[in-house]
Amino acid sequence: MNAKDELGRAGERLAADYLEDTGLRVIDSNWRCPSGEIDLVALDGTELVIVEVKTRRSLRFGDPLEALTAAKVRRLRTLAVSWAREHRHVIGSLRIDAVGIVMDGRGTPRIDHLKDVE
Repeated sequence: MNAKDELGRAGERLAADYLEDTGLRVIDSNWRCPSGEIDLVALDGTELVIVEVKTRRSLRFGDPLEALTAAKVRRLRTLAVSWAREHRHVIGSLRIDAVGIVMDGRGTPRIDHLKDVE
């Protein structure tokens, strides 16, 4: 695994812990299908929450959340339906969240959680 992949995995673990500390229940991670990947799948009560995690070592190239595009959010909605079909999960309510993490190695990572990014 290269350094970028390792950073991404570390960010996803940190995001999962953060989300669980805020009351969400993470039920899947790194789910893949031919159309793409979902970083984290969680439940907030009965609401299905698809979470895109963006992790960077610095703000040199901008905030990690700036990398989330409208096209990516649309693709995450499509992936959510595919995930639900595969897992036989009935979607009552669906939300797309994003977690941006900056891990600069100089202390506690900065975590920003945006709910319902549409």
